[in-house]
Amino acid sequence: MRAALVPLVKEGLDGGILSEAGCPGIADPGAALVREAHRQGLKVVPLVGPSSLLLALMASGLNGQQFAFHGYLPIEKAPRAAAIKTLEREAQQRQQSQLFIETPYRNGSLFSDLLAHLQPGTRLCVAADVTGAGEFIKTLPVSDWRRLPAPELHKIPTVFVIGT
Repeated sequence: MRAALVPLVKEGLDGGILSEAGCPGIADPGAALVREAHRQGLKVVPLVGPSSLLLALMASGLNGQQFAFHGYLPIEKAPRAAAIKTLEREAQQRQQSQLFIETPYRNGSLFSDLLAHLQPGTRLCVAADVTGAGEFIKTLPVSDWRRLPAPELHKIPTVFVIGT
């Protein structure tokens, strides 16, 4: 992609990055192309568009003044459990919302791990298919999530947010 687009822009043509899953460069590999454009002195113009990360945070009711995005958590059980506990501590100590995502076919596993490793009073937002026809956004304490049937998240783009 970089090899094809950058020379065209250098010749005076407009170029752009579109993403099917949010904003290019945010949880998306578009950052490498933008970095190359900056390296070559090309003008970079961001355009306003929906970002499932920010929309999830906006709808979560969790702290939008202090937040961090962590991308993907580890896949292996022990490192994932450690990461979940670390993010929960960060949320509590810093009063900071913690956002992360997962490959859609592993959402159910991540959701189960969150319920297994988070404290009952920690708030968890599950934001699935944001802006899509099946949009589901709900924030509850983990103790409440444990009493409910798990939401259907298999193969559905989902953002997870934990906070206090």
